[in-house]
Amino acid sequence: SNFPPSAADASNAPLVHIPVLYGGKHGPDLDFVARTAGITPQEVIDIHSNAEYLVYMMGFTPGFPYLGGMPPQIAAPRRTTPRAAIPQGSVGIAETQTGVYPIESPGGWQLIGRTPLTLFDPQRDTPSLLDAGARVKFQPLPSEDEYQRIQQHVQPDEHRPAAHAKE
Repeated sequence: SNFPPSAADASNAPLVHIPVLYGGKHGPDLDFVARTAGITPQEVIDIHSNAEYLVYMMGFTPGFPYLGGMPPQIAAPRRTTPRAAIPQGSVGIAETQTGVYPIESPGGWQLIGRTPLTLFDPQRDTPSLLDAGARVKFQPLPSEDEYQRIQQHVQPDEHRPAAHAKE
């Protein structure tokens, strides 16, 4: 098998739709990406959300998908100074790749939005929502209200006490 997987190999792979609220507090670097590309923030959103991506590999943190297939016109350099804490679900761009931070972690990607979905949960039977070879399409959310509604729907046990091993 070839690596990274080609689009032809992925034609039968599942297509995962990931809702994203772009810009504002969820995508603080959207304006930078737009300026870098010489287009409007809305055009960045349209280009980013109209493409279909392929999960090339998982890594960096558990459940972090490196997505190939991003249109090169919205490529943007990594931040010169990485952030110490990027919120879980943040959607970022680094050079010609896009990805989603599955857990809060440091990072240097340009953040353009955030998904309310939980990409990685060690308590699930399948901890990672995505796996190498999967196809991904981002769906812009219309409002913060819709973001919150989805977040409450997909994370009903968010405040569950942590499980501790018996000592």
